[in-house]
Amino acid sequence: MSCHGVRVIEPGAAELPGAAAGSRTFRLLNDFQRGFPLVPRPFAAIAADCGLREDEVLDALRAWQGSGVVSRVGAVFAPRRIGASALAALAAPPERLEDIAARVTAVAEVNHNYQREHAYNLWFVITAASSERLREIVAGIERDTGCAVIVLPLEEEFHIDLGFDLAGAARTADKEAAPSVRATSEVACALPALERGLMRALQEGLPFESAPFEMLGRKAGLSEAMAIEMIERWLADGIVKRFGIVVRHHELGFRANAMCVWDVPDGEVSRIGRLLATEPAVTLCYRRRRALPGWRYNLFCMIHGRSREAVRMARDDIARRLGLDRWAHEVLFSCRRFKQQGACYLTDADK
Repeated sequence: MSCHGVRVIEPGAAELPGAAAGSRTFRLLNDFQRGFPLVPRPFAAIAADCGLREDEVLDALRAWQGSGVVSRVGAVFAPRRIGASALAALAAPPERLEDIAARVTAVAEVNHNYQREHAYNLWFVITAASSERLREIVAGIERDTGCAVIVLPLEEEFHIDLGFDLAGAARTADKEAAPSVRATSEVACALPALERGLMRALQEGLPFESAPFEMLGRKAGLSEAMAIEMIERWLADGIVKRFGIVVRHHELGFRANAMCVWDVPDGEVSRIGRLLATEPAVTLCYRRRRALPGWRYNLFCMIHGRSREAVRMARDDIARRLGLDRWAHEVLFSCRRFKQQGACYLTDADK
């Protein structure tokens, strides 16, 4: 199944004005996708590190957010450490795809919604305050669209830390021999009220102001110092995977991406997944629950590249070297992006 007749997503520009490789603004965008300074004046600290003024850093970030290159500056929460989350998909009749996609996109807790080349042609990620709320969302989508939804919860994490090296490759730091993390429970982790307030305030990202943590804390009913301390603790405890600039890959010139899946025997999938996760071209890698009989695959990875051909070549090379294609497999290229934003675990209804 192809994307013939569908507008394939293209970035606004492959080159970033004022951010040529080696420039100070390039360093700002490339180097602070993680390791963001958790200090009262973080943008001033970044400016000093990059040889810029604080106002230049803030102006650059505002411009990049306006153009879509930067989604936000903030936290990437670990899936299933708080709330509940799952990858989901449905098979939308082609003539109703846009209407059904709009219904899915309208859900606040849906943060990614993509058309992919498959009979299951609409794929979306749901993050919710609880497993009960997640089930309500799925039931509502099924009721309103008449389409059955397959739900694929995370079972084992091998590599989830999406960042992009603007020199031309998916970021590979910290991928060496990373231990897998098994998702052992579907019960949502309950955060204390103060932490829920900070999380809700942080979901949209830091304000681009000189003292963002003071403003963030005020919004959550906390002091600046308490807000910073909580985020540091979340990072230390693994609730937050990384804290920093969150970029959008399409706008950075990564025009193609594919979700690559295999049906690996349960006794082999952990070992194979750990190997697959260390591959430089792999940006995400995890084990998900099968949804039989319609969906047989349990090992997933994402590969992003500057062209469809580059993604296909990287995928085939990895599969050949690791012997992956001895098992049933498919490659689902993305062809339309309906929604991409940070996870929304908590809405106003969850106060």
